[in-house]
Amino acid sequence: MDWFTVSDYWLTRLVFQRALAAVYLVAFLTAALQFRALIGRRGMLPVPRFTERVPFRRAPSLFQLHYSDRFFAVCAWSGCAVSAALLAGADSLLPLWAGMLLWLVPWALYLSVVNVGQTWYSFGWESLLLEAGFLAVFLGNDEVAPPVVVLFLLRWVLFRVEFGAGLIKMRGDECWRKLTCLDHHHETQPMPGPLSWFFHHLPRPLHRVEVAANHFTQLVVPFLLFTPQPVATAAAALMIVTQLWLVLSGNFAWLNWITIVLALSAVRFPADPPKVPHAPLWYVVVVLAVAALLLGLSYQPVRNMLSRRQVMNRSFDPLHLVNTYGAFGSVSRVRYEVVVEGTADDVPREESDWREYEFRGKPGDPRHWPRQFAPYHLRLDWLMWFAALSPAYAGSWFGTLVERLLENDRDTLKLLRRSPFPPDEPPRYVRARLFRYRYTTWRELRETGACWERTFVREYLPPTRLAVGAQRP
Repeated sequence: MDWFTVSDYWLTRLVFQRALAAVYLVAFLTAALQFRALIGRRGMLPVPRFTERVPFRRAPSLFQLHYSDRFFAVCAWSGCAVSAALLAGADSLLPLWAGMLLWLVPWALYLSVVNVGQTWYSFGWESLLLEAGFLAVFLGNDEVAPPVVVLFLLRWVLFRVEFGAGLIKMRGDECWRKLTCLDHHHETQPMPGPLSWFFHHLPRPLHRVEVAANHFTQLVVPFLLFTPQPVATAAAALMIVTQLWLVLSGNFAWLNWITIVLALSAVRFPADPPKVPHAPLWYVVVVLAVAALLLGLSYQPVRNMLSRRQVMNRSFDPLHLVNTYGAFGSVSRVRYEVVVEGTADDVPREESDWREYEFRGKPGDPRHWPRQFAPYHLRLDWLMWFAALSPAYAGSWFGTLVERLLENDRDTLKLLRRSPFPPDEPPRYVRARLFRYRYTTWRELRETGACWERTFVREYLPPTRLAVGAQRP
């Protein structure tokens, strides 16, 4: 069925699937290394407590059927193993139907994680990985040429990602319309990277050019994805360059990387396609049925995208098959950070020996230069940024975080860069204070060696200790 497949994109499929498997691997690794402190049985938002109140039909997940920390670890590490196998090309060694089932495994496992991950997994790139991962199941392997309809659906996802993000900016903060948002964004973004300080200090006229180029890439270029080659490849290449620029400017987990992976699906790489047989009838029927389902489910995301009350990063079905995306509809002008401290003193006073906990990615010590973590996702660090915006964002988990620090909980401390207390000597009290952070100037950086300057704003959480009955001796 020559009308159903297009052999010129066989190398495109290969590159897309291997890159997607790499993103899957990072996502599962993130889950495996962080889940105990976040959603484990003694986590800040335990899965068992969530599944008691949320039925399976609203959040389909293996962990609705059974949960233990050991079972979660097995699923997460199994996801890593399958992703690594797909990255190595294991699907090409199997029959078509078996290769499709192999691609279905990481999608089902990661869906199970996301659907019980609660606020820790509420980011748009979770749904984006699931939507792209579901389409990858139907791309086939070396036994057939890539189906045209699936390649189209991948471009449709990329279109919604970019165009939706462009619309939310134009409808949201006026600084996007005035081309001034980058005067603040690099300083106030959730988790700056090692080059963010330098991006912030670029000349302001260049910031205007950056914003204008971003608008062009997100509001005009997406339509070119559906034009003939080589225009579609050029459009995808421009999106890739833009995403790489964002990779350099900050830590956005795998949002930029999964967008790059989607853009690769629109690039036609020059190569001589191998000769493969026509697609079997059962495969054609399955792919067309899935395509019809996904196009039907696109109604709600399109309606949201065209609405003046557009919302960002929302799933309209519990399987995350078709979603709506967007980022930074508003940009903060001032950066606030919650600084968590502990003391071993029996009576907490202002002059007590307060020692600061250091996080891996979020700003803390003004002299500590940010590191590059993306595509690895530091979930606690990201949520701490939201906590600084408003205590309401942290109401469900911050108290438990403090409790775990008072216990010197091993799994929680693994999420941090450094704890100021020995493992066998937990603090008596923990407090949190809110600071305003700003980047230093070139002169201040030379004189002090600090990339941040911070000013105390107010108390965020007063000195807190464990209940008397629970206090360690």
